Amino acid sequence: MNHETPEGAIHRGRALVLADLAACDAAGPAEVSALETAMEHRRWWCEQWPEGAPYLPGLLAQDVQDALLDAHGAAGRWPVCPFCEDHHALDLEPELSEDPQWVCGATGRTVAPLGGLDTAGEADSA
Repeated sequence: MNHETPEGAIHRGRALVLADLAACDAAGPAEVSALETAMEHRRWWCEQWPEGAPYLPGLLAQDVQDALLDAHGAAGRWPVCPFCEDHHALDLEPELSEDPQWVCGATGRTVAPLGGLDTAGEADSA
């Protein structure tokens, strides 16, 4: 198991989520604010369960997904599957993991690791 500190995991998670937001041209003020709010909430959460630190990056991504969907409805779906035409959001799987992956819920296809959406689909376009 990863022995990263809770604060280190929060900042690593921030960097990964921010990279994926930027890859989707969704790193505006509202999205970054949702990420900062999630970070504060997860700091408290990790005080209660320090052993959960390795799961913080994935939980932050899921928190941001939920916040954007709550704030914007269907228009807040993030990240959108780059392979399907129905504009559904990708799922983060497994839900509680040290190495979560963005996965298309419709096809089961792995799209990218958390933080790797900037390279999603490159193998298909080559």
